[in-house]
Amino acid sequence: MQRSKNDIWVGLFVLLGAAALLFLALQSANLLSLSFQTGYTVSAKFDNIGGLKPKAAVKSAGVVVGRVEGITFDDKSFQARVTLAMDPHYAFPKDSSLKILTSGLLGEQYIGIEAGADAKNLAAGDTISTTQSAVVLENLISQFLYSKAADGPETPAAPAAPAPAVKK
Repeated sequence: MQRSKNDIWVGLFVLLGAAALLFLALQSANLLSLSFQTGYTVSAKFDNIGGLKPKAAVKSAGVVVGRVEGITFDDKSFQARVTLAMDPHYAFPKDSSLKILTSGLLGEQYIGIEAGADAKNLAAGDTISTTQSAVVLENLISQFLYSKAADGPETPAAPAAPAPAVKK
């Protein structure tokens, strides 16, 4: 009887440890957010979102002020529509701008919001019109290569003319 009681306690302890590891893994991968407050949602259109994913951070001055709620394709404007769930503690002017930025050189992408100067603040359902698309590394490399190809091949220097012979 004592052995089965110990087995139950050990089993519960192992399950609790596994649940804690799962929670930490989901939290560190930004797949889990425990916010019970409802904020307001705004949307924006981008020409290219690069590797932006749902649940990516929305940051202002390095502070997380919201999350990407959803990403869809607008087949009328042929742009990506990004829906942002903003924290209700933070209010931004209506003329704020959005940029898709990258953490480090090859890190994950997030949205940076830069506050504007309008007297009115963003409200639920508003659309932010001033956006800057993601910088895609492959596009930068191809532009560099195409510009080098357009310059043409470098012509080799003409051989030096022989020095005139000096008579004595």
